[in-house]
Amino acid sequence: MTKILLTGVDGQLGFELARSLAPLGELHCATLSGRLPGGQPCLPLDLSKPTAIRQVLDEIKPQVVVNPAAYTAVDKAESEADLAHGINAVAPATLAAWCRQHNALLLHYSTDYVFPGNAGRPWREESVTGPLGVYGASKLAGEEAIRASECRHLILRTAWVYSARFANFLLTMLRVGRERDELRVVSDQIGTPTTARGLASISAVLLARSAQFGADELGTFHCTHAGQTSWHGFAEAIFRQAQQAGMIERAPKVQAIASSDYPTPARRPAYSVLDNRKLTDVHGLALPDWRIGLSQVIDELCTVAR
Repeated sequence: MTKILLTGVDGQLGFELARSLAPLGELHCATLSGRLPGGQPCLPLDLSKPTAIRQVLDEIKPQVVVNPAAYTAVDKAESEADLAHGINAVAPATLAAWCRQHNALLLHYSTDYVFPGNAGRPWREESVTGPLGVYGASKLAGEEAIRASECRHLILRTAWVYSARFANFLLTMLRVGRERDELRVVSDQIGTPTTARGLASISAVLLARSAQFGADELGTFHCTHAGQTSWHGFAEAIFRQAQQAGMIERAPKVQAIASSDYPTPARRPAYSVLDNRKLTDVHGLALPDWRIGLSQVIDELCTVAR
């Protein structure tokens, strides 16, 4: 049975991956605290410490390593560059070196923030990168380290990930929307909301087939839902669907503002839509329109509430 090491199970993508990857082999879950979201024990793994990473790998000896864990505090990264680099760049490099030595497959997740956001059309895998801040630069360094290692790998770049649990834009909007009659949301940042469950499902299909993959089927791929919107458009769609589902009695007014009206320590890419054609052309896989993904998460929230 294939041994799979999965990091970051206490995050929204890691949580969904734990469910989707369980049928594929002997799944070993790891978190920083050594506890799963429900409190059960799992492997303790501090990704800021390369020695600890190697110790866990040598103990488990996985044939597949799946790494959704990351330092994702975009603004805080500007003042914690060393920690962000350690988790987002050094840790993937350490995982990749071990995978190369032991002929294991590494599945790693990256971000739209590796691009500068100044294009007018969706970014392709070969588009020129240019991160605007520490977070994006650290994630790009992680990608580059994996590629340089020459280990067997899949890197999935994704964007605007959310789910029915943990901290994310959708749950924040639902919370503040119940508290306020009017919200101000940025309308000049364009991207594609992507469900953690959809991303985990694609990942499971890829890993189920991966033993037969040739060089052309490995490498870097973009994976988001289809379509695009702004954070303002996403917020309006959240309230519209939530009201239709009976989750909220009334939708607040969502006022569109410019990024300049909501300054943050880190710059965000203005246009970060990813082109997913390579994933479809090579693997025959695609996620549906982002509004369908939103409906699925709203349905899940309603089911949990019952």
